[in-house]
Amino acid sequence: MLRAVDLGLLRLLRTRGHGPTVERGLLAYTRTGEHGALWLGLCVVGAAVDPGRRGLYSVVARVVALAYLANIALKYVVRRRRPMLEGLPPLSSTVTGLSYPSAHSTTSFAAARVLARELPAAPLYAAAAAMALSRTYVGVHYPSDVAAGALFGTAIADLLHDGLTRWLSWPQTPT
Repeated sequence: MLRAVDLGLLRLLRTRGHGPTVERGLLAYTRTGEHGALWLGLCVVGAAVDPGRRGLYSVVARVVALAYLANIALKYVVRRRRPMLEGLPPLSSTVTGLSYPSAHSTTSFAAARVLARELPAAPLYAAAAAMALSRTYVGVHYPSDVAAGALFGTAIADLLHDGLTRWLSWPQTPT
C-alpha cells in the first residue's frame, strides 16, 4: 500500500504544475541543495553579517555536514533505487542511483531545526519543505524518501546540537 501511495503522489507531482518557468526555477533551487550547499552558504553569510550568532552558524554547518554523511551511509545500507516512471524521466541528474532517504531533505530539515532555535522558524521550514518537495517534483525521489529525510534530519539535529554546542563551548541561549 505504501508503494502505491508513493507512486501515486510521485506521479501527481510529476504531472502537475510543470511549465518551463516553474521547472527552471525549481531546478535551480534544487541544485543549491546538493551536499547541503544552500545551508552551508547561508552559514558562511550569516557568520559574516551576524557576528553575534557565529556560534550558531558554526554549529549548523557542522550539523549539516554530519547529517549529510549520515544520510549517505544510510543510503548505502537501505539501497533503495530512485523512481522510474514510464514516460516521465527525471528532470535532474543525481550523484548516485540511491534514493532513501533524500539527502536534500535531511540536510534542509537538520539546518532548519538548529537555526530555528534563534531565528524565525516559519521561513526556515518553508525553505526546507520546498527543497524536499523539489526532489519529488523533479522526479528523483519518492515522497517517502523526502519524508524520511525530514525526520532523519530533524533527529540528527536534535542528537548533535547539544553535543556540538558543548564541544564548541558555545553557550545556549534561553528559549
